[in-house]
Amino acid sequence: MDRHTIEPRPGWQATVEAQGLIYPLTRYPDDSLRPYWDESAYYAFSLPEVEALEEVVEELHRMCLAAAAHIVEHERFGDLGITDPRVADRVAESWRRRDELPSLYGRFDLRYDGTGPAKLLEYNADTPTSLVEAASPQWFWMEERFPGADQWNSLHERLVDAWKRQAALLPPGAPVHFAHSAGDELGEDLMTVAYLRETAEQAGLDARAISVENIGWDRISGRFVDEGYGFIRACFKLYPWEWLVTDAFGPHVLDTLDNGGGTGSTLWIEPAWKMLLSNKALLAVLWELFPGHPNLLPAYLDGPRELARTTGYVAKPLLGREGAGVTVHPAGAPEEPRDEPCCYQALDPLPVFDSNHVVLGAWVVEGEAAGLGIRESAGLVTDGYARFLPHVIL
Repeated sequence: MDRHTIEPRPGWQATVEAQGLIYPLTRYPDDSLRPYWDESAYYAFSLPEVEALEEVVEELHRMCLAAAAHIVEHERFGDLGITDPRVADRVAESWRRRDELPSLYGRFDLRYDGTGPAKLLEYNADTPTSLVEAASPQWFWMEERFPGADQWNSLHERLVDAWKRQAALLPPGAPVHFAHSAGDELGEDLMTVAYLRETAEQAGLDARAISVENIGWDRISGRFVDEGYGFIRACFKLYPWEWLVTDAFGPHVLDTLDNGGGTGSTLWIEPAWKMLLSNKALLAVLWELFPGHPNLLPAYLDGPRELARTTGYVAKPLLGREGAGVTVHPAGAPEEPRDEPCCYQALDPLPVFDSNHVVLGAWVVEGEAAGLGIRESAGLVTDGYARFLPHVIL
């Protein structure tokens, strides 16, 4: 794993925008615009390196499924902040019927520097983003800049194949609605959902776009409907489950949740059992079940324990996104009590390449390793100001 600087392509911004990345720039607090898509450098991997990482990712996914099974079997929903018995029951039912429910993808965030074992930082298993840039623009960048090279990137083909294989799990004859939030000002959610809708259409599905805000509730029929009052029988949503079940329509979601084989109900993709994996408490359960595993960092829910004086720790809100609420505590620093439930994970600072902190985003589709996206940040926490860099296998 090496970082190399390179001259960006002339007109790169227009190029990646035409490929679906309509948010190539990030606005900073000083009102300046700087590249989010950053092709002034790239990362190079060897094939054995990538093959080893693929094995790690698939093993981590299997371990996460084992942790989910443990949470359901031992009814540890409270550790995840799921305190509503109805929500817990629906999640447990969804887990037990998971073979009947469509589930596409997820993204592991890994600490890796090319020398030691990759370490799991978190699993984005419900609403992962950075998919468009990982699947499309970086592939076309490689073809233009490094013809004949390769890339850890089979995302598009695997997503299309996943829709084909899972079509039998969808309500027969019903279109699949693809929902994003209209409150997304950057366009990232919009384009992520549009891209996934395109993969579904290429698989032969009837796919229709809708915003979450335009999903209606028909009180007479007791169903969710689209703008034309058509019954929403199946819906992919880039909208977190923890928001969905607590919104004003949350009770209707629970009442009509299709957990496999139901009629007159709505099938949501990703399924409700993904709430078990998209929660930072998963990290602590993993460490409890697989203590000392080379690809895990020690993590706890009841406080930092020995981490406060040994490695230091990172406090992560159970449902935080893009680094929101994450705090870093070096070893020996005074502990700072948190008012919200957190996961306390050992501090293993991100590796630094040319003064940039680097995190790997490794994708899985149907549980199989499918691609890589790399983000760089100025600080230890990968936040909304991180930049996306392409990679190649040389």
